Amino acid sequence: MAEELEVKQLDDVVVRFSGDSGDGMQLAGNIFSTVSATIGNGISTFPDYPADIRAPQGSLTGVSGFQVHIASGRAYTPGDKCDVLVAMNAAALKTQYKFAKPQATIIIDTDSFGPADLKKAEFKTDDYLGEMGIDPDRVVACPITQMVKDCLADSGLDNKTVLKCRNMFALGVVCWLFNRNLDFVTSFLREKFAKKPAVAECNIKVVHAGYDYGHNTHASVPATYRIDSKNKVKGRYMDTTGNKATAYGLIAAAEKAGLKLYLGSYPITPATDILHELAKHKSCGVMTVQCEDEISGCASAIGASFAGALAATSTSGPGICLKSEAMNLAVIDELPLVVIDVQRGGPSTGLPTKSEQTDLLQALFGRNGESPMPVIAATSPTNCFDSVYAAAKIALEHLTPVVLLTDAFVANGSSAWKLPDINELPEIHPHYATPEQKGVYTPYKRDPETGARYWAIPGQEGYEHILGGLEKDGDTGAISTDPENHDKMCRLRAAKVFKIPVPDLEVQGDADDADLLIVGFGGTFGHLYSAMEEMRSAGHKVALAHFNYINPLPKNTAEVLGKYKKVVVAEQNLGQFAGYLRMRIDNFMPYQFNQVKGQPFVVGELVKAFTKIINN
Repeated sequence: MAEELEVKQLDDVVVRFSGDSGDGMQLAGNIFSTVSATIGNGISTFPDYPADIRAPQGSLTGVSGFQVHIASGRAYTPGDKCDVLVAMNAAALKTQYKFAKPQATIIIDTDSFGPADLKKAEFKTDDYLGEMGIDPDRVVACPITQMVKDCLADSGLDNKTVLKCRNMFALGVVCWLFNRNLDFVTSFLREKFAKKPAVAECNIKVVHAGYDYGHNTHASVPATYRIDSKNKVKGRYMDTTGNKATAYGLIAAAEKAGLKLYLGSYPITPATDILHELAKHKSCGVMTVQCEDEISGCASAIGASFAGALAATSTSGPGICLKSEAMNLAVIDELPLVVIDVQRGGPSTGLPTKSEQTDLLQALFGRNGESPMPVIAATSPTNCFDSVYAAAKIALEHLTPVVLLTDAFVANGSSAWKLPDINELPEIHPHYATPEQKGVYTPYKRDPETGARYWAIPGQEGYEHILGGLEKDGDTGAISTDPENHDKMCRLRAAKVFKIPVPDLEVQGDADDADLLIVGFGGTFGHLYSAMEEMRSAGHKVALAHFNYINPLPKNTAEVLGKYKKVVVAEQNLGQFAGYLRMRIDNFMPYQFNQVKGQPFVVGELVKAFTKIINN
């Protein structure tokens, strides 16, 4: 054995941690991605939770995974397949090996591959590597459980707590493999377990033990690896999830608008972390209420909006169904409200921990009557900040509820994020009633340019008014059942949304002479962009037009889509966005790529499908 292993320079690598849902794979993956983001690497993560609340230990359905793509530049996706697979038990190896590249390094805990473990994982023999066709030379077989017990023999911790530290040993081996500085890990663990310092120190000890195991044995690998950062931009960075970025974006918007922030919500996977994060920030003037049900969460936010706060409500698809009546109230009252829909697999309870784009038509049309709402779709975990900020700006300046679509992939996934300077964020000017309107104010008098009504806050003398769910006269604000008035008000509400200015649609790649234009929206951006770049590298002329703004559409949408002979709309549903574009754009007949698997797109599959379209 050589004294020192070769250190190879890599541009990117994909690591997947997997084990029982109680094995701490999400924590190990999160720490590794945070350390990587801190030193300037680009990251993209994909937490893959089981749908079971707590499946039996060692069962195939209870495996939890966390995949992270680390790059010297920007990481657009978590990667199709991993270069390193950590499998903490037999079930993890059985279910997760399909996500590994043929040459991947596999780290296993041999103590979790006993006869009972193999039986639960439905192996037929005790030669589990041979049964799966895995080359033993690619496997780092380590008795992790026993080594962790030996490491913490004098810690005074009970056996259950000791076993919870096994994930840190695996993390230590991975940190050694990629030359990560354990000082960052140590700081993270001490902050994470600040209220349990003994537990923190035990985890730190185990991480170092895993690192030392790799260093002392060279862990049966020919080399270790280093991923340096390219094109560093000076600033403060953090690893943030989409849900956390959404919470921060709401706080920033409230600060910029000079308002208090109110969130009325009801817990639902995968949106609950927005409520949890905002509840931590009372010092920023944030008010959070966990309501008794979905409609009350939305209705309480409407009340807060009427009272003059930046109001928001967060949920997922089933909750949007339940909130729809209250959302309609916000439409007819024309009150600013941000409705956050973290899409998950449906219909009904569906796939609670998986990701889809199947709520689009519900967000656009899923309410009774003519009920127009602006709809924005976030494209990445970090873009959740910008998108929710834009949603709040539109809501406050145009007096309308706005739907922000994210999804489980971008909400739970994470990216390296350069913290913005709040002074550089766009100004937000709520559309308040004017001093000239005092004494003659009526609630549906409109700005002649934008069509937005004027926002009067209760308690202002001379601006007394009533809002409600019954149609109102556009001039007086009194209840009206006049047919001509109702027709007029429906058209005014629709025109107001149509007039909202949104950025033009940008085309990336071979914008001038592409043989194929790829079209997508929301959280599929990274995969579609990666597919485009891979196809361009192979000599194809391909472009990408990706939508952040769904309603209203960018003004140049018809011009862009009509420029190319072949257009394919790719989405994680059965064609909702393609159908919407056909409805809005005359003579638009695109190809379609649709999947509803609850999993992110696979770039290789996209490339294959898009290449076939070009060659037809």
